[in-house]
Amino acid sequence: MARVPIAHLYPQLVAEMPEERRQTARAQLLAPVEQVPIGPWTPGRADASGVGILIVDGLLMRDVVLGETVAAEIVGRGDVLRPAQHDGMSAPVPFDVEWRVQQPTTLAHLDRAFASAMAQWPEAVEAIVAAAVRRSQSLALQLAVCHLRRVHTRIHVLMWHLADRWGKVGPEGVHVPLKLSHRALGHLVGAQRPSVTTALLQLAAEGLVSRRADGTWLLHGDPPETLERLRAAA
Repeated sequence: MARVPIAHLYPQLVAEMPEERRQTARAQLLAPVEQVPIGPWTPGRADASGVGILIVDGLLMRDVVLGETVAAEIVGRGDVLRPAQHDGMSAPVPFDVEWRVQQPTTLAHLDRAFASAMAQWPEAVEAIVAAAVRRSQSLALQLAVCHLRRVHTRIHVLMWHLADRWGKVGPEGVHVPLKLSHRALGHLVGAQRPSVTTALLQLAAEGLVSRRADGTWLLHGDPPETLERLRAAA
């Protein structure tokens, strides 16, 4: 894979630099870029070295398989991954991790050469750390969503969380461009598929969520704006 200027693809990497330093950083922060099509994805072993993998564009779903239980996470632009780094089958309680590309995705492999170049640019280091922290915060919020009592509320809150990251406002509502099946939504909110189906029917009847013909989702109205309202709904 050819090495390309990552800051041209992900401007946040140099956004906090003074203009006089930014152009030099753009020229020096190079990394291999890979295009990944929709479907299952198996990370390479080399991805355990260096900073990790930066998602430049697209969406992936990560399934953590623990026995018959599956928990899922959606990652996209700006998220930093180290997919080859997990205990897996050597963990005290063995588990597996499976990846699936939801949309055509561009990955930047931030290898050791990139890490060496980045060391002289503290603002770029801060941007990568911020991206990693943002992902952990998003995952923590998703975990909190899974503890809400009603599946109806879990899905409603999750949809608005996804909309905050990837949604687009349109005349019909907020478009969440994710083709998530009822089963996948269950993995994201910690619920069984029949419960998800029932919850989505209720949300549709209340005029809050609808599914488009292409399999993506539309949110209508406003998000739950207070914790008190969430508690009342839960």
